[in-house]
Amino acid sequence: MKTIGTLRTALFVPATRPDRVDKALKTGADGVIMDLEDAVAHALKAEARATAQKTIAEHAQRRLMVRVNALGSGHNRKDLEAVVQPSLCSIMLPKVESAEHLQEVHRRLIDLERARGMPPGSIGVLALIESARGVQEVFRIFSEALAPERACLAAFGAADYSLEVGINLSRDGAELHYPRSRIAVACRAAGKEPPIDTPFMIDLKDIDALRADALRAKQLGFQGKLCIHPSQVGPCNEIFSPTAAEIEHARRVVAAFEKSESEGIGALQLDGKFIDYPVVERSRRIIGLAASIGPVQ
Repeated sequence: MKTIGTLRTALFVPATRPDRVDKALKTGADGVIMDLEDAVAHALKAEARATAQKTIAEHAQRRLMVRVNALGSGHNRKDLEAVVQPSLCSIMLPKVESAEHLQEVHRRLIDLERARGMPPGSIGVLALIESARGVQEVFRIFSEALAPERACLAAFGAADYSLEVGINLSRDGAELHYPRSRIAVACRAAGKEPPIDTPFMIDLKDIDALRADALRAKQLGFQGKLCIHPSQVGPCNEIFSPTAAEIEHARRVVAAFEKSESEGIGALQLDGKFIDYPVVERSRRIIGLAASIGPVQ
């Protein structure tokens, strides 16, 4: 199965500001998302597309993504035509509410990939779930197969969701427990990688509140968080990374289990705790995550 890869953090920058792209790439974010949607006024859309196209080409070895405008916005086709190229990692598609939305952008990407000599399915898709309907339909959205295969990942957008539902965002995030839980469970049920959580927007200076919010998302099954300021990247990378102690314990669990299995012993204990297959699988995921992000600082 194709994947977009580990995304503990993805930092938004306006597509009209290539200087901020350079700075964003130095923050340690796993991905940088150039925004052609909310961050760009209608009158500047064409200029932003041209800037994004050039910036992607100039950073061929970096993990650049682009949030294009929604299907039906009048800008989506032009956005895709401008940014689809071999250097692009993924697009983010906003306002995804149905499986047909994902299928439609898939078809558009295939046409452009083939026209540009790229293997169909080269560009990943981050599907932004940010409405009541999107939350309710998330399992159907991600369980319908795309042919040829394309890496797809869900991301949660709480700003538009809260506006539509008529709720206020709070520091403790209690109002987001349901949509977060539903999105995380639905993605795993559909065989997709864990989703990316909404940005923390309450107070950019409150790093403690950001960390608490990221921890809540991690506990519900998210792999990372969207970021709207460089100061959010470091804390979120830390929250969504295994610690040195967790990695060492995971290695000990796997080694002990493999030794036990080779000796024909099914059940075992390590440090007074029972080790079974789910524990071993979780340990292997921790080791895999650690390998994908490099040395723990």
